Amino acid sequence: MKNKFRLPLFLALMYPAIIFAQTDTSKTDRWIPTAIAGLNISQLALSNWTQGGENTLTWTLTGNLGLKYSSKDWTFTNGLKIAYGRTKLGGGNFKTNDNDFYLESVLTRNTGWVVVPFVSNIIRTTVAAGYSYASPQPQEIANFFDPGYVTQSLGFAYDKLPGFKTRLGFAVQEIFTNKNRQYSDDPNTATKAEAFKLETGVQSVTSGKFDLDKNLLFTTSLTLFSRFEQLDVWDVRWDNVLVAKVNDWLNVNLSFLLIYQKDQSATTQMKQALQLGVVYALF
Repeated sequence: MKNKFRLPLFLALMYPAIIFAQTDTSKTDRWIPTAIAGLNISQLALSNWTQGGENTLTWTLTGNLGLKYSSKDWTFTNGLKIAYGRTKLGGGNFKTNDNDFYLESVLTRNTGWVVVPFVSNIIRTTVAAGYSYASPQPQEIANFFDPGYVTQSLGFAYDKLPGFKTRLGFAVQEIFTNKNRQYSDDPNTATKAEAFKLETGVQSVTSGKFDLDKNLLFTTSLTLFSRFEQLDVWDVRWDNVLVAKVNDWLNVNLSFLLIYQKDQSATTQMKQALQLGVVYALF
């Protein structure tokens, strides 16, 4: 994707934040930032080992950033989840094994109703180039905003139960690509591979956050999207993380991510990881 698309997109995302920052005149209105960074490392070194095996090294950097604005009438919540990791087996080269960028912004109007109106924006892409290692020569299948999925939704949300939120609304999804146009190509135009695709449909997002024990936290998020012209086919992203807190800076994480998206793969994608990691709350 050319740079000319990125500046308008950035301004569109930042515009609500600029408006709220300029009108934040009440002492009760405030911005609440959060930022947690993590590093997970797995390493195995063998020397004169007669039972077989190879040296391995795996590392993953993670970031969870949040910015929430609260007032009497409005709530504006932003969350950014980033993960990038690589692994090395024996004398081979490092390979990318984690590569995710997920930004969600939700603006709700506090009406006092059981369900409240909302407008949201979700951006999904990769942090850097991603490759398929199925063949001897790695093949690039994704890069930053290649593809990039931007989904806007308008509807109603429910958040009256502690740790539970759900929303449902009309949605518009834009798909941006550059080289990897298989994600945005219209199969009805055989002579042209489009770099942009627009889809309309419905989106549902449900999330939960539960304290299972004193130092055991489980979070889950299920995102569904379906197009009006094909309502029997749904894009699914189900993200689950179980965190066992050892102390203030050391956690054990069990994560499971399930994705079904027909334009990416005809079969369900799954990623599971068990990691011991160092975490640090920046603020």
